[in-house]
Amino acid sequence: MSSLYTRSKEFTRNRKSQSDSPPASPSPTAKTLRSGGSNPTSSDSYGDRASARARREAREARLASLTSRVEEDSNRDYKKLYESALTENQKLKSKLQEAQLELADIKSKLEKMAQQKQEKTSDRTSMLEMEKRERRALERKMSEMEEEMKVLTELKSDNQRLKDENGALIRVISKLSK
Repeated sequence: MSSLYTRSKEFTRNRKSQSDSPPASPSPTAKTLRSGGSNPTSSDSYGDRASARARREAREARLASLTSRVEEDSNRDYKKLYESALTENQKLKSKLQEAQLELADIKSKLEKMAQQKQEKTSDRTSMLEMEKRERRALERKMSEMEEEMKVLTELKSDNQRLKDENGALIRVISKLSK
């Protein structure tokens, strides 16, 4: 892998140096091809073609290795992403289950509280009804006792009147009998 890295460094250096330099005059083979004549340096054109072919093959090899490395990296990244997403999903599922259990627990507690409240209210209403009945009964007794008190006061006043009359009659009889 380090050899690929050094090659790519050299390649970028070579490309920079070639692109930074001013355009060179056409090679002798290019001149001969344009002019159509033969030149004694035909071996140079073969060497140029061979070096161009070698450069092209080297470039293709570098591109192939880079694409395979990128594919491996992307596959690794996808695998890591998949694994991390899977673990996160599992954590979220466990949290969801915990939340659902907690929700069910809270619902059951709420239902119990509602039942207790309903029982308390029904107990309260029954207690209220009983208290109302007792109050009515006590009010009735009280009104009866008030009537009895009235009757008793009337009886006392009648009794006192009768006593007074009786005393007066006794005096009259005693005077008559003397």
